[in-house]
Amino acid sequence: MLSRLVLAVVAIAAVVPLLPAQTPEFTRTEDVIYGRKFGLAMTLDVFTPKGKKNGAAVIMVISGGWYSAHEGINVGFFAEMLKRGYTVFAVVHGSQPKFTIPEVLDDMHRATRFVRSNAKKYEFDPDRIGIMGASAGGHLSLMQGTAFKPGNEKAKDPLEQISSKANAVGCFFPPTDFLNYGKEGELALGDGVLKGFRAPFYFMEADPRGGFKEITDEAKRKEIGKAISPAYHVSKDSAPSLIIHGDADKLVPIQQAEVVIAKFKEKNVPCELVVKKGKEHGWPGIDKDIITIADWFDKYLPAK
Repeated sequence: MLSRLVLAVVAIAAVVPLLPAQTPEFTRTEDVIYGRKFGLAMTLDVFTPKGKKNGAAVIMVISGGWYSAHEGINVGFFAEMLKRGYTVFAVVHGSQPKFTIPEVLDDMHRATRFVRSNAKKYEFDPDRIGIMGASAGGHLSLMQGTAFKPGNEKAKDPLEQISSKANAVGCFFPPTDFLNYGKEGELALGDGVLKGFRAPFYFMEADPRGGFKEITDEAKRKEIGKAISPAYHVSKDSAPSLIIHGDADKLVPIQQAEVVIAKFKEKNVPCELVVKKGKEHGWPGIDKDIITIADWFDKYLPAK
């Protein structure tokens, strides 16, 4: 089971060269702790370009099937960002089957806040943070651009006083609406097309008799499904978002991209959907499409 999950997180990276021929020079700082939970250290790796920095940062979400591991960090996936002077933060979140999607989202909020809080240290503008990922990583990226948490000035934790909003999103084939997955009314909360990903949807609640129990009530599950779906969080304040999606994708139907793009357009949020004809869930040469994401970040994370 674990080996399949590791394969899930590296599947997209596998079609990207580990080190492109013209990979820029960089320094890598590994295992930087951005938080702790249940005795576990939550970490990220920092990639700092040795050449001229452009004063902006990119968060690379390491996630496939909501499983995250350091083995999934592929410099080739974000080499273009380093080439253009972005400081890159490769975030590893708590993984299924131990943690559910709502818990993973908590990790991403904290990671984004941590990155923003260290803007001075790593020499970038805290209001110029992009986020990128593929599949589950794309879903988590969109959530940071739509369902972000504002800073709470009264919070005891200094990080919670900082916004978790990403300022621009660029992603590949993200799930966006778990209540209407592929077609109207089709649930995908660990069932249907996503029946092979049951663990991250194993939602729990307190049991009056003590401990916790699985939430089986359909109405409650739908409520959580809505809360973790980017399509229901789009507002005029959402981050400019780019989605690249294959129209032959069976795991995450292109309808998922179309749904959220329509929401962005309703709210006049800058957005774009790049359709890859005949492509499925990942494709050889996807590294060329990463250039499109880099161009998006250049446009929406401009120097002030």
